[in-house]
Amino acid sequence: MRRILFGLLLFLPALAALADQAVHERTLDNGLKVLVKPDRRAPILTSQVWYKVGSSYEYGGVTGVSHVLEHMMFKGTERLAPGEFSRIIAENGGEENAFTGRDYTAYYQNLANDRLAIAFELEADRMRKLSLAQEDFAKELEVVKEERRTRTDDDPQSLTFERFNAAAYDASPYRNPVIGWAGDLDQLTIGDLREWYRLWYAPNNATLVVAGDVDPEQVFALAEEHFGPLEPERISPPKSRPEPEQLGEKRLSVMAPALEPYLLMGFKAPAVIDAAEEWEPYALEVLASVLDGGSSARLSRELVRGSQVAASTSASYSAFGRLPGMFLLSGVPAKGHDVGQLEAALRAQIERVQTDLVDDQELERVRNQLIAQKVYERDSLFYQAMVLGQLETVGLGWELADVYVDRLAAVTPEQLRAVAQKYLVPARLTVGMLDPQPIDDTHTEPSPVALEIRANDP
Repeated sequence: MRRILFGLLLFLPALAALADQAVHERTLDNGLKVLVKPDRRAPILTSQVWYKVGSSYEYGGVTGVSHVLEHMMFKGTERLAPGEFSRIIAENGGEENAFTGRDYTAYYQNLANDRLAIAFELEADRMRKLSLAQEDFAKELEVVKEERRTRTDDDPQSLTFERFNAAAYDASPYRNPVIGWAGDLDQLTIGDLREWYRLWYAPNNATLVVAGDVDPEQVFALAEEHFGPLEPERISPPKSRPEPEQLGEKRLSVMAPALEPYLLMGFKAPAVIDAAEEWEPYALEVLASVLDGGSSARLSRELVRGSQVAASTSASYSAFGRLPGMFLLSGVPAKGHDVGQLEAALRAQIERVQTDLVDDQELERVRNQLIAQKVYERDSLFYQAMVLGQLETVGLGWELADVYVDRLAAVTPEQLRAVAQKYLVPARLTVGMLDPQPIDDTHTEPSPVALEIRANDP
């Protein structure tokens, strides 16, 4: 405890400096929102473009299209040849990449602060002028299919998680895998991709975020120069497809070649965007840390090192989704134990937080650890920009970043018990089990490392 508090005290000056660096906002005439977060500790910056589209926007027949389009964004424009974008960034000493999630697709460049115009010129070019050639599409689609085979089909834990989501959600588009269903990838066409690009990749469906050693007015001027001439698109956001009330516990078993069993337990839970009470998502996040906030947390201390019923366990929850998600528990039983025993042990931990208040000393340790983690994450330029982009893109507004830590710190023991009693109940529960099958010579089993499950992961 003394080490945690000492670390926080050491970091307070840096935190105060960060707090003084306000976010500057401007919206161009074509609808592009620009956010700038000055941070002058080093002559570097991160530039990120966030599009409001991901797997939760997709429908049957085109799942995976957002992720395939992310790949194609590096395959050339009307002006640049395939790979030219990455070559230019590398020649200027930068790094770049992209990621697709349920609620967004984002592209970023990390550069010296005198190279921002280069990033803007390149991103503006591919925002509306991607070439999308049939030959490049055919090649990249095969890359994505192979990625699916290696990361999902041949990974038993990932495969279980995919089938778990499809069973847990009846209507919510969170049931869609980000990489897409194999059958949909097989029938995806260049026409599907071109229409998806035309509809969603427009300035009025994007947020541009810059964090680093920059002058906000200069950033706005550069944004106007490079992005301002781009035409907006008529955007029709998808209907929300709300998840119906679950009417009882769901269970599924996934039979796949594997070395060991695996257990998933997910309880339907609100996000900030739809919570009945403002404090509930923050209480759920703190509760996840009570259970799985490091080696001293309950699951590791009592199930892995204590009773030794588990080889590994985890608990997770994400408050920042476009739609409500789940509070997740997962684990691999230890040798000599089965998933039934592990499930019973996890249920006992849930009953404990539903019955007994977390004592002040434990909550203080968890709170300090969680807040320290969030504070240290703010030390990263990339993370500062990522939080602003994510919050803005899912519809919560970037301003929430300024009060997020304070709301975590305000959570009480009574609120932890209240959300456990309200949301961690059988009527909201889906249980998924991996039933290991013999591994033949055609399967290569991944290293038996516990899969980190996140409630809203890209």
